[in-house]
Amino acid sequence: MSATGEVRTRAGRVLVLVAIVALAINLRPAAVSVGPVLDEIRAGLGMTATEAGVLTSLPVIAFAVFGAVAPLLSAVLGRHRLTAVALLAVVVGLLGRSQADSVGAFLALSLLALGGMATANVVLPSLVKLHFPERIGQLTAVYSTALALGLTSASVLTVPVSEAHGGWRSGLAIWSITAAVALVPWLLLLRHDRRGVHAPAGPRISLGRIAGTRLGWLMAVFFGLQSMQAYAIFGWFPAIYRDAGFSSATAGLLLGAVTATSIPLSFVVPILAGRLRSVAALVWLLGGCYVVGYLGLVVAPHAGAWLWAVLVGVGTSTFPLVLTLIGLRAHTAEGTASLSAFTQSVGYLIAALGPFGVGFLHEHTGGWTVPLLTLTALVVPLVACGQALARPRYVEDELEVLSGA
Repeated sequence: MSATGEVRTRAGRVLVLVAIVALAINLRPAAVSVGPVLDEIRAGLGMTATEAGVLTSLPVIAFAVFGAVAPLLSAVLGRHRLTAVALLAVVVGLLGRSQADSVGAFLALSLLALGGMATANVVLPSLVKLHFPERIGQLTAVYSTALALGLTSASVLTVPVSEAHGGWRSGLAIWSITAAVALVPWLLLLRHDRRGVHAPAGPRISLGRIAGTRLGWLMAVFFGLQSMQAYAIFGWFPAIYRDAGFSSATAGLLLGAVTATSIPLSFVVPILAGRLRSVAALVWLLGGCYVVGYLGLVVAPHAGAWLWAVLVGVGTSTFPLVLTLIGLRAHTAEGTASLSAFTQSVGYLIAALGPFGVGFLHEHTGGWTVPLLTLTALVVPLVACGQALARPRYVEDELEVLSGA
C-alpha cells in the first residue's frame, strides 16, 4: 500500500474491484425505486402533490449539495471511510423510510439515503483513479455497467417485490439489504485510511479553483446536458408511449428497451473512450442516435417505437462516456475527485431543467412534438461540448496556467 492509501497487492486490488462493483449497483435504487410505487406511497402516507414534487426533486438536490462537499469530506475522512459512511447512510435511509409513518420522516430519510448515494457517486471516479490509474476505461466500463444494472433492477423489480410481500414498504426495503451487502467489502478496506495514510498526495483542489477553468465548465455543461436528456426520458417517455396508443405495460417495456440498450454500451463505451486518442467520432455517433430517435418519435411514434427506443438508448450512453472523461481529464486522484464534484454538482442543477421543461412544454402545447424537438435541439450543445472535450487535456494543467498568470 502506498502513502496515499492505494492498494497494491493482487488480493487487495480484487477486493477493491468487488467493492467498487457492489457500490455502483447500489448508487441508483435510492433514487429510482420510488417512482414505480409513488402512487402507493402517496396513498399510504397521505402525501400531497406538492410533497410528491419535493420527493421527486430530492435526487437533484442531493447531488448538488452533497456532491459539492464530497472532496472536503474525503480529505478529512479518507476515501474508503467516506465511501463506507455513505453506504451506511444509504442503508439507514432506505430501511428507515420504508418504515416511516409520516411524510416528514419519509422525506428526511430519503434525503439521507440520497445524500449517501450522491457522495459515493462523486468519490467513485477518484477511487478508480487511485487504484487503477492505468485502466480508467476498463474500470469505468465495469462500474458504469453496474450502475445501469442497479438502475434497471430497481425500475423493474420494485413493483413485483411490493406485490409479493405486502406492499410498497417491502419494495423499498429490499434495496437496503443490497446496500448492506455492498457495505461489507468497504468495511474491510477501512484500514487503508489509517491516520496519515488517507491524506491526499497533493493539496486539495477546491471547487472554486475548478470553477475558474474552462475544462471544469465544459465537463459540467456536458454532464448536465446528458443528464437533462436522461431525466426527461425516464420521466416522460412512458407518457409519450401511452399517448401514442400503447398500453401502460407496453410503455414500461419500451422504457425498459431504452435502459436495457444502455447496459452493454455502458461496458463498451468507456473502453473505447479509454483507448481512443480522440472521442470526437464517438460523440457524433451518440448524439446522432439521439437525433434520429427523437425525430422518429415525432414522425412515427407507434410504427417505429421499438427502433426509436433502441436509438435513444444508444444516445444515453453519453453518461458512461462523461464518467470516463472525468477520470481521463485529470492527472491525479485529487484532481479527479474535485473535477467529479464540480462536474456533478453543477451538472445535476442543469439537469433539473429537463423533466420540468418537457412537462411545461407539453402542458402549454398540448402534445409531444415541441418537447421532442426541443430535446433534439439540445443535442447540438451536447455534441459541441463533447467535441471540445474530445482530445486529451487536464484540469491540473489549466490550474497551473491560471496560477502562473
